[in-house]
Amino acid sequence: MNPISRESHARQINSGRGQFQITAAIFPGDPDHERRVVVPGRPGWALNELVKAGERGFSAVDFPAGIRLAHFVYVLRREYELQIETKHEAHGGPFPGSHARYRLVTPAVILGEAQA
Repeated sequence: MNPISRESHARQINSGRGQFQITAAIFPGDPDHERRVVVPGRPGWALNELVKAGERGFSAVDFPAGIRLAHFVYVLRREYELQIETKHEAHGGPFPGSHARYRLVTPAVILGEAQA
């Protein structure tokens, strides 16, 4: 395998697409708006976490460092048209500032998950 194809293959493996996926019902019980979506990879994981978090939502401080929540939320908003609320919370410590807390506004139910 040449270096270029090896790099492309590594990107596919690391993308998460096809490895893990969530199936969800959006607007469950509403016959006019209900739809099913299959969300692969880390955006699927993030959708699952948003549903589990409920009204409280989640923030980067709820997970290990290095999780790109803002990007996964962006994908869920843009590609799956989910309404996700963002609230900024102040925090202190040696590096004071603020962080975002995300809450799923669109009604959704997780129907299942699969791992390839």
